[in-house]
Amino acid sequence: MSKPATPKPATSKPDRTKLARQFIEALPHSRALAMHLESLGDGEASISMPYDPRMIGDPETGVIHGGAVSALMDTCGGAAVMSHPDALGTATIDLRIDYMRAATPGQTIRAKATCYHVTREVAFVRAEAVDDDGENPVACATGAFTFQRAKKTEGAT
Repeated sequence: MSKPATPKPATSKPDRTKLARQFIEALPHSRALAMHLESLGDGEASISMPYDPRMIGDPETGVIHGGAVSALMDTCGGAAVMSHPDALGTATIDLRIDYMRAATPGQTIRAKATCYHVTREVAFVRAEAVDDDGENPVACATGAFTFQRAKKTEGAT
């Protein structure tokens, strides 16, 4: 006689990762900025955004507009929260971005975010955006996001 199968949580880790990936890819601004999800899992995310002349903020220098960098960092922060093992959903509450320097024209910008602390309803994130000079950040951010917990089903471990 075989043992009965142990029920899985309502939202398993692979399902959350898949859900977060689908959510990011479905965001109109993510598609418009050609954002690419590079890695996602356990409260961390990395997203890249290629250089696009349509997003230039200063025609004289060719520097990408800060709003595009802001959207990248916000999306990456939300993705980090969505990939947290206990998360089901999120929305941005507050995001502070410190622009350190202009991104180098022609280069891809990459953001990496980490969800470093969660409370019952709020997740806290740190993020950094870099271009090819990974030692010299384009921008750094800290943010607070809503934190909707995945409900555990009976018998879940």
